Amino acid sequence: MDNDNKKPDPNRRKNIRTALVMLVICLGITFLFTHLLNRFRNGDQQEISYSEFLTMLEKDEVKEVTLVDSRILIEPKKQENPVLKKTYYTVPITDYKLVDRLKDANIKFSKKDTSSSSAVLSILLSYVLPFVLIYGAMFFIMRNLGRGGGIMGSVGKSNAKVYVEKKTGVSFADVAGQDEAKESLTEMVDFLHNPGKYLKIGAKLPKGALLVGPPGTGKTLLAKAVAGEANVPFFSLSGSDFVEMFVGVGASRVRDLFKQAQSMAPCIIFIDEVDAIGKSRDSRFGGNDEREQTLNALLAEMDGFDSSKGLIILAATNRPEVLDKALLRPGRFDRRVIVERPDLKGRVETLKVHSRDVKMDETVDLDAVALATSGAVGSDLANMINEAALAAVKDGRSAVSQADLMEAVEVVFAGKEKKDRILNEKEKRIVAYHEVGHAICIATCKNTEPVQKITIVPRTMGALGFTMSVPEEEKYLMSKEEMLDELVGLFGGRAAEEVVFGSVTTGASNDIERATSIARAMIPMYGMSDRFGLVSLESIQDRYLDGRAVMNCSEATGAQIDEEVQKLLRESYAKSLEIIRGNREVLDEIAAFLIERENITGKEFMDIFRKYKKEDEASAGEEAKSETEALTGEEVKKEEAEITTESATRTETREEAE
Repeated sequence: MDNDNKKPDPNRRKNIRTALVMLVICLGITFLFTHLLNRFRNGDQQEISYSEFLTMLEKDEVKEVTLVDSRILIEPKKQENPVLKKTYYTVPITDYKLVDRLKDANIKFSKKDTSSSSAVLSILLSYVLPFVLIYGAMFFIMRNLGRGGGIMGSVGKSNAKVYVEKKTGVSFADVAGQDEAKESLTEMVDFLHNPGKYLKIGAKLPKGALLVGPPGTGKTLLAKAVAGEANVPFFSLSGSDFVEMFVGVGASRVRDLFKQAQSMAPCIIFIDEVDAIGKSRDSRFGGNDEREQTLNALLAEMDGFDSSKGLIILAATNRPEVLDKALLRPGRFDRRVIVERPDLKGRVETLKVHSRDVKMDETVDLDAVALATSGAVGSDLANMINEAALAAVKDGRSAVSQADLMEAVEVVFAGKEKKDRILNEKEKRIVAYHEVGHAICIATCKNTEPVQKITIVPRTMGALGFTMSVPEEEKYLMSKEEMLDELVGLFGGRAAEEVVFGSVTTGASNDIERATSIARAMIPMYGMSDRFGLVSLESIQDRYLDGRAVMNCSEATGAQIDEEVQKLLRESYAKSLEIIRGNREVLDEIAAFLIERENITGKEFMDIFRKYKKEDEASAGEEAKSETEALTGEEVKKEEAEITTESATRTETREEAE
């Protein structure tokens, strides 16, 4: 009774099906191999008549003849293809003189044995032996592949790197500037260590956390820090590790990964660049079967495991907007941990972390470096520290100085100085006036950041010079006035070229690009235009990557926006021209000073600039005083004249009365 109700073993069926498939494949390969071998051995055979055979004998065109029971094989002397020889055959007839003809023509001839024993041997060598060899080779390959489970074996096996305990060598102490992210992840690590205090109150461990942020902010470093703090197995792999050319392999790897993780729970799974498999399923433009099957398997596995066992999934991406909505819902990735660019305090802490093992002298001020690196991510700051250390070694010093750090900031943002690029005198003069024009416009406007350095030394990233401004404090908002003044500062270089040389060059290309970007953000995105008001006409895509802007309006409105942007840029450029014309003398002096020195600090620039401003104010005061004195003298004379006139009138009146 039990045997009748026993269900068939699915693995047995699978093995039988696999064996049949292998048998058919091996038979096909064997027959194809035998056919090609016989064709190569016997050549390309063509049937001819017996009379044509006799004609070939008379013309001495036959090289060899082989007599078989059913036919006569004829090999001609001339072969068009020496590799694949061509032979003829004909059906034999009763011809007692054939042997004599062959002897007379001096042709080699033989008779092939077609007995049963010979036929069996031929079949064994031609069919059975190749079949056995091919089947054995395929069986060996399939067995090795099948050790990972399934016919594809290790192809469908997860290749995640497993870190156990503190093998990564990274802890939360090595991650700075991301306090909120560390707080969220520390709570998850604490749950793995002390699940009782959370389960006691009825709390459940979040199944997953998605780390989102720009490249270089430390998402992978945070995941490794979790591994270092958790003291549990840590599975680390990239989203691209699931993608293969075979449909179904990615899904198999996902299932194998979760199977391993559940057997080693509590543990952590980290999937870097999860957007490689987690893109939204969209059928409008056709789908990707392999990626969608992998995503479906991931969704099913994330629903299937019990989080109370201590299995956590971490994933990192730069593109959260392209992820499938089903992947982001609560119950799968319950938390979204934002790993943003660090603020001023975060940059200072990051610099301290990366400079722990670097020797520094007493001149180093990390706060000043942090102020000068607004917008930099953790990888940028680590690179700056390393560049400064390399520069100190190159100069033969045993400690890093503040000058090394500030030079490293310039190297990361603008590139290294090009020692081999020497500008001629004309170009050097143009670049000097261009950069000083920027600095004068920045110093004249009220809502700009102070100038830190001006240089006309070419850089490897293409800049022939640059003017560096450093904020006095961290800012999170920009007013309309600040953005307008920034436009004026950007156009200062082009304005100086036009005022001094009466012509313009290609040096302002980057300035124009940045100014256009600011103006286009002011009008359609920030609502800083009276013409359009508070209407959002533009949105940002790929916020954590290139931040590309996409218009949300009609083509007609887009044309009006272009007109408004052009008007705003023209007004800013006109103001830059006005500032340059009003400061021509100081422009000439600072440009000459810069040409001589090639690098000047912000303090040196401001000393010269303030000196001229004081002189201008003094001369303006003297002119005002002279005008006042002149005006006062004229008033006195006018009053004396009025008094004289009044006295004369009184005298006349008196005389008339008398």
